[in-house]
Amino acid sequence: MADQEQIRFEALLCRALAAEKGAAFAFAVLPMEASALLPRRGRMTVDVTLAAHAFRVTLEPDGRGSHWLRLPESVLEASGNQAGETASFRLQPVDPEPDPELPADFAAALVEIPEARATWAAATPIARVDWIHWITTAKLEKTRAKRIRDACGMLASGKKRVCCFDASGIYSKAFSAPVPGPLPPKKRA
Repeated sequence: MADQEQIRFEALLCRALAAEKGAAFAFAVLPMEASALLPRRGRMTVDVTLAAHAFRVTLEPDGRGSHWLRLPESVLEASGNQAGETASFRLQPVDPEPDPELPADFAAALVEIPEARATWAAATPIARVDWIHWITTAKLEKTRAKRIRDACGMLASGKKRVCCFDASGIYSKAFSAPVPGPLPPKKRA
């Protein structure tokens, strides 16, 4: 984390109201001033330090011009922080952006279309992040399947970037940070 200046900020640690896939998780929303220092409004990988505990995470757009980040339970516990507290963070974008993990259903579709696979191979990691984000944010399985078919068609025609996709969620209102749940009772000292 030494090449670029780190972004420092404080944020409230929250627990998600609705547990995603049955698993509760902690998160923090970046203040607008901190998010404004980042190179993009969409998804991006960052190295984060919380109370001397470093980890790598993908920032998610909050649909309001900022980002939010999921906190690994192990880091939250090791840091000594808990939901309801304000914590100090340092973060730095990972440069270059790592290649995203390709979902199995999209990978299988790309195998079937050599032209799409060739364009995918020539796309930048950020473009790939946006393609995958567009596909994985479909709320219905049939929408996801259609997006995979559409992506393969666009890639086969030579499009390296997904069109008509607001990666920030600002204009489409497609993304938001999780809704904070009730705070746990304070531990007595």
